[in-house]
Amino acid sequence: MKIEQIYTGCLAQGAYYIESNGEVAIIDPLREVQTYLDKADKNEAKIKYIFETHFHADFVSGHVTLAERTGGEIVYGPNASTSFKSTIATDGQVFKLGNITITALHTPGHTMESTTYLLKDENGKDHAIFSGDTLFLGDVGRPDLAQKMGSLTIEDLAGFLFDSLRNKIMPLADDVIVYPAHGAGSACGKNMMKETVDTLGNQKSMNYALRADMTKEEFIKELTDGLLPPPAYFPLNVKLNKEGYEDIDKVIAKGQHALSPREFEIAANETEAIMLDVRSEQSFAKEHIPRSIFIGLNGSFAPWVGALIKDINLPILLIMDDNQAEEAIIRLSRVGFDNVIGYLKGGLEAWKTAGKEIDTVVSVPVSKFKESLESNPGRKVIDVRKVSEFTSEHVQSAENIPLSVINEHLSALPQNEDFFIHCAGGYRSIIASSILKSRGIHNIIDVQGGFDAIKKEDIAVSNFVCPSTL
Repeated sequence: MKIEQIYTGCLAQGAYYIESNGEVAIIDPLREVQTYLDKADKNEAKIKYIFETHFHADFVSGHVTLAERTGGEIVYGPNASTSFKSTIATDGQVFKLGNITITALHTPGHTMESTTYLLKDENGKDHAIFSGDTLFLGDVGRPDLAQKMGSLTIEDLAGFLFDSLRNKIMPLADDVIVYPAHGAGSACGKNMMKETVDTLGNQKSMNYALRADMTKEEFIKELTDGLLPPPAYFPLNVKLNKEGYEDIDKVIAKGQHALSPREFEIAANETEAIMLDVRSEQSFAKEHIPRSIFIGLNGSFAPWVGALIKDINLPILLIMDDNQAEEAIIRLSRVGFDNVIGYLKGGLEAWKTAGKEIDTVVSVPVSKFKESLESNPGRKVIDVRKVSEFTSEHVQSAENIPLSVINEHLSALPQNEDFFIHCAGGYRSIIASSILKSRGIHNIIDVQGGFDAIKKEDIAVSNFVCPSTL
């Protein structure tokens, strides 16, 4: 028996390759499926099952493509309904894989079709659970992402999740290994651990949601308290996972269309495409195409694209360094953005050589930021970190407008005077700056290195403030 976790850091997502006696099961695959095909081919094994723990909202799964290429059987849990051929398992249904078995345990709560898969080894012993978004390490799945809940409330779903954990998961032995679908950084939970594998026994001892003396009412209150609105692209990804999608190879081929500066400019004007710059934040600040949006590949690229662009059908034109086209297109397709229509051949150098206009983001070292605050204490400072980061510690004079909602709070920004903007390390503040500049707000001064650098410069900070309503 072989179990391999294939973890994708930018999505904080874990897919799983399970092999026994020449047969393979894949759990929650990413959309680009070649990795799974290569592993099976190398071991001369056949992909028999593709198990989905639920209809994912934060990424497009590779189940449809993988089934088409291998003949593998797509399996969902009870209550699921798809537009493609699939097996809807019953609670407790057993699937034989080589010398082992995988049992579907219906665990509704995160969504109504959510299912945990219990793997029993060659001796019939409970070995591991693949818990999807039902149980994370240190947390559980949020109950507000299910689509078309009908008369069910978020509190109802939280109650179902409480029962699922108590009746299906907690009775399992402490040495059972927990393989979740996500780790720290995912928007599908609130407080996940950075580790990606653990034992159920350790989770029983430290995960608040598995506390033995916790009442259902306490669980519901804890789980539903402080939930931020889910990103707008989530329901669009659920739809793709239910109904199917275009083969990723076709998406890549369509997007890898090299455009000269003139062709790029014409395409931008004719299609009103988003000009998405995926280079580093330092490169963007130094020079960029006016009205382009920065979301760099070196950060949490796909989640921020989904959170800020919102409509997965909008055409996208890419601005990047050499040889980044395929990577950018794949990472966009993971969250359902399939409409890349081309990229700027030769990048910014070609754009400048063609005599086209460029723009910059004013960015200063933290020492200059400190000097400015000392000479003008009333200077406005905008902190675009999350509310939880801001309430933990922030510059005393700062105001919090999280990046995720900055488009809704443009009127709160000064119109006629310069203001500072920062995040934790510099990535999010440049994203914010690009959005503001595309909206005609140019009086921005970015603080290089963000709050990490600010703390080292002995600038006055506050440790707690009543949470913002943003």
